Amino acid sequence: MRACRSLVSVARFLDDGVMAGQTKSEIRALLADRGLAPQHRFGQNFLIDLNLMRKVVSVSGAASTDVLLEVGPGTGSLTELLLETGARVLASEIDRGLQELLAQRLAGNPRFSLLRGDALRRKNALNDELIEKLQSTVPESGGVYRLVANLPYSIATPLISELLLLEPAFATLTCTIQKEVGRRLVAGPGDAEYGALSVVAQTLAEIELVGDLPPEAFWPQPQVHSVLVHACCRPRTTLPVRDPAFFRTFVRNGFLHPRKKVAKQAAKWPTPLRVEDFERVGVSAADRAGVISVAQWQQLSDLARSAAGSATRPSR
Repeated sequence: MRACRSLVSVARFLDDGVMAGQTKSEIRALLADRGLAPQHRFGQNFLIDLNLMRKVVSVSGAASTDVLLEVGPGTGSLTELLLETGARVLASEIDRGLQELLAQRLAGNPRFSLLRGDALRRKNALNDELIEKLQSTVPESGGVYRLVANLPYSIATPLISELLLLEPAFATLTCTIQKEVGRRLVAGPGDAEYGALSVVAQTLAEIELVGDLPPEAFWPQPQVHSVLVHACCRPRTTLPVRDPAFFRTFVRNGFLHPRKKVAKQAAKWPTPLRVEDFERVGVSAADRAGVISVAQWQQLSDLARSAAGSATRPSR
């Protein structure tokens, strides 16, 4: 698997001799000095366990030749550790107060770039400016694009979904997210959490839940538990589906009515399938979306794509 795991030492120091990363008291002081406070509407729960923070960087495999995307950098605690790997870091921050804090603290570092604004556009697509910035910031020889972040809970699902399909392609996604979302990413057929996100993510990446993070690892403490996720994105040339974007749309349509028999619903899909198509890949006409395997969804998608292509070809 391309650039999947390369553990590195992250117990490094800033130029002034101070260890990178910020404690809870340091974060509180940084905010208080500027009249700021954690904003619930932005999902701000700062990671304060420095050992766990170093584990995030280590698991990511970040190297000096890489370009790292950090969404929700907050006060720059994880950012400092990422910069200590020698990589270039593009940080996207929506909070204007934190934008100024980050600019003051890190703007002098030539390997740091700040995107002022939401990483998402309309909450379900990547910000155009972010895409342009990534396209213009090319990794050095041997380097790759990686996401390394303590993600705000509210944007984790759409952001991961979009990055899995993005060009330029990411090699890895390493992030802390809500434990429930992590379970959805790795769920299998028949599991309560199994859905469109499970099927799409497991098709486009190899996903590992590295470990749990308790509420005490954050400030303010969230009401839920978190998990560290490491996703190794599959190279485009080895994907088990021909058209990843079509596949995602197809699977999402398939899970719109998860309690209904999927073969009956298929006639209403934008790219309809027949009962015989389901039987061809081993799916019963009585099956619901939640019991169809990832491999079967891949086969059904390719059948639907072929059918859609045939329907658009002019007859001779």
